Amino acid sequence: MAKKKKIYDLSAQNIEYTQDNVKYKVLRFNSSYMTVDVIKFEDENKQNIVDMPFAHLPKAIKKMIKPN
Repeated sequence: MAKKKKIYDLSAQNIEYTQDNVKYKVLRFNSSYMTVDVIKFEDENKQNIVDMPFAHLPKAIKKMIKPN
């Protein structure tokens, strides 16, 4: 059987970044699907939780998460 990979909770690390005038806060990293759950903020209002591919994150944020 295939080994099930972990889901890492990153909410305590307060990883935030801004892209295209939209602020994102990283919540969880799913290593099975290489996706990240983020909260999307526009105009300081909480929008919703978005499931984003890990590859779409900025390089500096990828280094903080280190999926290996």
